[in-house]
Amino acid sequence: MSIKEIIEGKKVWRAHVARVKTLPQDYQIVYKEIQKYLFKVGPVELNKGIGLLSEILSFFEEGVTAGKGVLEVTGTDVAAFCDALIEDSKTYADLYQESVNQKVDKAMKK
Repeated sequence: MSIKEIIEGKKVWRAHVARVKTLPQDYQIVYKEIQKYLFKVGPVELNKGIGLLSEILSFFEEGVTAGKGVLEVTGTDVAAFCDALIEDSKTYADLYQESVNQKVDKAMKK
């Protein structure tokens, strides 16, 4: 990754954070919890930019415009909302499990 790409990535991230700060407080709280959850669960795609987070933010902005409360948008089980977003995504947990299984298979063949 070049310095130019890093700088551009930081600009994009700062603009994203600025958009988050324009949301009502309840939306900001839920957004930040979703972000933490996704970083902890680790969908691999999150390393390829802020695509999913940007989509969530746009979805939240639409909810605000429609006059909906944040839990009307996500449902009351926010973790289930997150899981549904990444159900077809490969996570770091998946990669780790595959690695462990490969190591065990290799060890058992010796």
